[in-house]
Parts: sequence; C-alpha cells; structure tokens
Amino acid sequence: MENVLSNKRTISIILFLLYLGTAWLAAQEPPRTYIAHKTLDELIIDGHGNEASWQRAAWSDTFIDIEGVKEPTYKTQMKMLWDDTCLYFFAKLDEPHVWATLKKRDTVIFYNNDFEIFIDPDGDTHNYMEFEMNALNTLWDLFLTKPYRNHGKVLDSWDIQGIKTAVHIDGTLNNPNDNDIGWSIEIAIPWEVLKEANTHNNIPVKEYWRFGFSRVNWEFEVIDGRYFRKKDENGEYLPESNWVWSPQGVINMHEPEKWGYVYFSEKDVGEKESFTIPNDEFIKWYMYTAYRELLSSEDNFESTKRMVQSRSESIFGKSIKIHFEEHSTGWNLRTTSPFTGKKLMIKEDGKFIME
Repeated sequence: MENVLSNKRTISIILFLLYLGTAWLAAQEPPRTYIAHKTLDELIIDGHGNEASWQRAAWSDTFIDIEGVKEPTYKTQMKMLWDDTCLYFFAKLDEPHVWATLKKRDTVIFYNNDFEIFIDPDGDTHNYMEFEMNALNTLWDLFLTKPYRNHGKVLDSWDIQGIKTAVHIDGTLNNPNDNDIGWSIEIAIPWEVLKEANTHNNIPVKEYWRFGFSRVNWEFEVIDGRYFRKKDENGEYLPESNWVWSPQGVINMHEPEKWGYVYFSEKDVGEKESFTIPNDEFIKWYMYTAYRELLSSEDNFESTKRMVQSRSESIFGKSIKIHFEEHSTGWNLRTTSPFTGKKLMIKEDGKFIME
C-alpha cells in the first residue's frame, strides 16, 4: 500500500512539473496526501497499535527536513484512522535516546523532543488547531485564530476535550546508559472537538482536510546522568531539527497553505481508495506564493503588486492571472478558476475564500 501511494504521488508531481515548470513551483514541492479509512475494530489507546485496523492502515511517507535541505537523522512515519466518534493517529519515531523532562500540560513542549499535529478543517488558513506531545505523554494543545504572520490570537487555554493519548517506549525512558529503538504514540481526538473549526457539524466523509505533522528533535548532552538540550561554547542552545510529513520549505509550520491533504474515505481500512488533489488547489498554492511575496515586500510593496498582476501562470494548460483589488478596509487577491468557474480570493489577513 505504501509503495502504491508513493508511486501515485511521484506521478502526480511529474505531471505537475510538466504542466507548470515555472519558478514559483521550484521553491515549493507540492503538499503530500494521505487517505484515512474507517476502523474495523475498537482501538485501545495504548501506544502499541496492535489492532487489526492499525495493521492494515498504510504508513505515510517518511518525514523529511522542514526546509528540504538535510536528511533527517531518524525515521518518522504516521498513520490515521477514523470511526463515528474519533479521529485516530499513530506515529512511530525512531530514536536511540528517548528522553523527556516536561510534565506540566500546556507548557512549551517543543523544548523537548516532540510530535506535533496541526489541523485546518476548512483549509482557509484561519482557525486551526495545534497539538504537541513528548515521550512523557505531556500535552500542549492550542487554537490559533490566524497564523502568526497575520497577528491572530493564540488561545493557549483551549483544550481538546476528551482526548486520549498514550506513549510506548521501545527501550527505556531517560536512561543514557543504553540505546533505545524509539517511541510510538497513539491519539484519539473526538469529532465533536474537531468539527468546531469546520464548515459543518458532520464527519467529513468523502472530504479532505489540511494537516501538518512535525517532529522536533534536539541534540542533547548528559549531565549527572540526566538529559539536557545541548549548548554551544557561548551557552546558547544548539538549533533543533524539524522533520515534517509535508514540505514547508521554511522553518515555519504556521503556513497552513503548505500542509498536506488528508482524505476521509467511507471505505473500511484495507479497501482500495484513491484521492486526487482538486485542480483549484493548485491555483490556491500559486495565489499564496504571490500573497507571501506581498507580505514580505515591505518598502517594495507597490512594485511587487505590479509584478504579481503582470504575470500569469499555466496550470494544467490553463492561464491563471491574479488580480489585486483595493477596498476601504484593505486589499484582496482574486482570480476565477477555469476548471470550476469558482471565484478564489485571499484577503489581506490571509483568509482564503472560495465562492
């Protein structure tokens, strides 16, 4: 199953390159996709993933460096399933030294090695969820009204009500005297929480959501038998590694338009299913490339605006031109899809709208 998904992804990228072949694509590999199937049996959240459903579920693509410039030191993969009550995640993280120190919920978990999930149900880049956990099964969950670039609110007191999590250590936790195999995590999130940021209150069967998955890994040192993040000669922490499922191109998980696509199949796990990213999403990626250019243009905003309006791109044989429109409260980027006739727009605050 994993090889089939990988081959389909490779073919998709090749076709995409043949159609576009332009500079804006070269800077960003297309997002990855995953198909989440229905469970066959009841899942016990214990971190082992031994149930028949997990055994039949396909592994995701192996995580890559967030910038795409380095090979990750250790392998990371995830799986997903769903039933009528919850959305399930299982992840396996290879790690010869499994350690964690943070025990208080909603502390900054990525100061330890961690696993992170980002969820944007409606794909508009606003009102999305972030979840992190370490090898001690300590959680940090928060809700963001907008990405940091758009100066939204970060609701740190928001909790995922009813969440179940578990960690299994293949080795020994916090023991520097031996080598471990790694750790695995299992998570169940109730649909009632996830639907809060969606456009409707139903389970998204035969629909797709946008997901980001990330793993933070630190170099460490052992002092008096305890693990610590490693520092340089000036006493500064060495930079962490960031390994992700779908490429970001920059060290920033808070560009939701780059997250991957998870399609929720109505079929039981193990049954064949296919998913193709809609053509309009390719236009959306191009529009966000222009949007990020405008945000970062600062003193060159006017010239960047003219450049964005003057160029066009060929997507699947159709010419796409972005229009810049100003109004009393700001500006928008907009275009009309030649594939569906829908109007696609990005507001100044980054929110994506399709009508």
